[in-house]
Amino acid sequence: MTLLELIRHPRRIVTRGPAQVAVRVRGGYHPDVIYATAGDPIRIIFRREETAFCSASVVFPDFGKSVTLPPHVDVTVELIPETPGIYPFTCQAGILTGRLVVLGASHNGTKKFASP
Repeated sequence: MTLLELIRHPRRIVTRGPAQVAVRVRGGYHPDVIYATAGDPIRIIFRREETAFCSASVVFPDFGKSVTLPPHVDVTVELIPETPGIYPFTCQAGILTGRLVVLGASHNGTKKFASP
């Protein structure tokens, strides 16, 4: 998905300030695109609704985080993305994929994309 497609078809918008987003894991991540604002903490709560081996963990390579996802349990990943850009997250095998889109804030408080 290109940056332009992400702008035109957002799946989840996160407002400025600390945010919390629930992600269902079942054959993929739902939603698979999460928006956050640079410098603001975000809490992503994953709930794995299956027992497939592939979905047993989620990896945020750019943040150096890998978290085990037991079936039918809420698992929280907390991040503070400092730089605007698009950051992938995947299962340990790289089959399930998602994106954390980090927006920069303009001087008037509206969000804008910055070059990743």
